Amino acid sequence: MRSAFYPGSFDPLTNGHVDVLKSTFPLVDRLVVAVGIHPGKAPLFTAPERLAMIETCCGPLAKAAGVKLEAVTFDGLTVDAAKKSGCTILIRGLRDGTDLDYEMQLAGMNQIMAPGIQTVFVPASPLARPITATLVRQISAMGGDVSGFVPAEVLARLTQKSARR
Repeated sequence: MRSAFYPGSFDPLTNGHVDVLKSTFPLVDRLVVAVGIHPGKAPLFTAPERLAMIETCCGPLAKAAGVKLEAVTFDGLTVDAAKKSGCTILIRGLRDGTDLDYEMQLAGMNQIMAPGIQTVFVPASPLARPITATLVRQISAMGGDVSGFVPAEVLARLTQKSARR
């Protein structure tokens, strides 16, 4: 079984994340989408909310592709969490050359720390390349329309968050 680990903050899940997931499905039998928990950061969505968005938005897509999808949280080193999850592939999405430079450094360090885990870079499609969770949060906080950047379930949750502010 080919098992891959796709880490990120997913705060919130964006169409860019979904794009990378869809491109990853043909490569694996099992995909663990891992929400990183960092004590020093104050995310917009709680970890359980982010897990729910991943399961709701991506679960049906994975099932249709014949891939077992798991959504988990982790803290600490990504490679340690990937090993603990039984994954031998680490998925990293790329938007542009800046991402590539940074991700190559990470891949090199991860290869030294965990030689049994192979990093696979998945390029975002042209329409998904400009999308970042940070920009989505900022646009949404300022009352902008983010419907083209997130799945409908995430849009509803962003709208609820904005209404409470």
